[in-house]
Amino acid sequence: MTRSARTRLMTALALAALVSGCAIGPNYKRPVVAEPPNFRGQAAAEAASLADAPWWEAFQDPTLQALIQEALRRNYDVAIAAARVQEARANLGIARSDLYPSLDYGVSVGRAKISPGTAGSPGGPAPKASNFYSATMSASWELDIWGRIRRLNESARANLFATEEARRGVWLSLVSDLAQAYFELLELDVRLRIALNSTDAYQRTYDLFLDRFNLGVASKLETSRAQGALGEAQANIPQLESNIVAKENQISILLGTVPGTIGRGSPMYDQPIVPTVPAGLPSALLERRPDLRQAEQQLVSANARIGAAKAEFFPKFSLTALFGTASPEVSALTGGTATIWAMAGMLSGPLFNAGRTLGFYRASIAQWEQARLQYEQAVLIALREVSDTLTALRKLDEAETGQSMAVKALEEAVGHATDRYRQGLANYFEVLEAQQQLYPAQNTLAQIRLNRLVAYVQLYKALGGGWNLTDVQWTGQDEARTR
Repeated sequence: MTRSARTRLMTALALAALVSGCAIGPNYKRPVVAEPPNFRGQAAAEAASLADAPWWEAFQDPTLQALIQEALRRNYDVAIAAARVQEARANLGIARSDLYPSLDYGVSVGRAKISPGTAGSPGGPAPKASNFYSATMSASWELDIWGRIRRLNESARANLFATEEARRGVWLSLVSDLAQAYFELLELDVRLRIALNSTDAYQRTYDLFLDRFNLGVASKLETSRAQGALGEAQANIPQLESNIVAKENQISILLGTVPGTIGRGSPMYDQPIVPTVPAGLPSALLERRPDLRQAEQQLVSANARIGAAKAEFFPKFSLTALFGTASPEVSALTGGTATIWAMAGMLSGPLFNAGRTLGFYRASIAQWEQARLQYEQAVLIALREVSDTLTALRKLDEAETGQSMAVKALEEAVGHATDRYRQGLANYFEVLEAQQQLYPAQNTLAQIRLNRLVAYVQLYKALGGGWNLTDVQWTGQDEARTR
């Protein structure tokens, strides 16, 4: 290659690099979304938030903490999410490779007894057989003048960030799902204890009525009614025991283990809970909730694909080069007398493709519009979820206060009615009615307490709890939590 040719080539490369300093297509800007000054159901705007607490501080039952830690290590959804992150990272590496020249090699050996033909077809027989040896290295490079490759890199990078946020969303969902299932298991334990206690109470009542019937001071109606109530109470026990096994099996699947018994920590009524917790600022949700961050990264990716589709309207400029040796004799390859080389530049672009390029461009705009609407909708849903749980926490606290008062009064009524019946001051109906009001009221109280615990779990999830934890801390490693 002459000096003047090399000079022209370097000048062309420098000019191409200068032109490629900007990429066509829109640069990403976050859409304007609804950001009220405070959540509905929030007393006043506050900077502190429950989301700032790591999961081991939000859920303080040591048994539940151990279950969460095990689930974060072994859950299959967590493993699948991690594999998706690796896939997205590999796809980003593929997209980045297009920014650089590709270098290939080729070695061939052949022997033929045929003459060249025309139009690529084989010719006739040659006088004698001949050998051919070649060894080449080729390079090709598409100059990213319009930023098409860089936009594709931007899209792939956003997809990687989106899968990372999806993985953090899986972690948060796993923690909240496991905590909710654990509290539901504790509530089933309470309901089973209520069923056992009610069965014992109905058994004592039946025995009392039966003794009085045998003495001739009570009717068969009393014993039959008491026996019916006893049978109903006994029928609840197997169903509750079955529900407990099913809930333990559900937790086992979350743990990534075969179905088995699940240990308990503090009973349900000993689980700490407060009627109001700090929720933080609505604007912070955009930075804390992993599903919102994931939706925004998907929007960034869609925005970058618009630029890549727009660049397809413009010509592509590629450089190719080849260097090697080719000869019918092996000695010529090693002696350096059969050197071959070639350099070429190619300019290509669409001329007519029946609207294909335009269709891809319009489709990319429509995909961006879908991603934008999905992002804005996700923000509204997040605001609703926080408001729902804040309101539920406050109202359920009031409901539990009233239901606790009712249960206490009904417990006293059962005692008074039984005493009056023994003294002959009340009939059997008063005793059964008091008992039949008490035990459903106890079940209702247990359900309200469960709803409060679940609302607390859902609020932690809705606020994006643990948003400031590192990946190592999320996996539940003890040394990371200690630090």
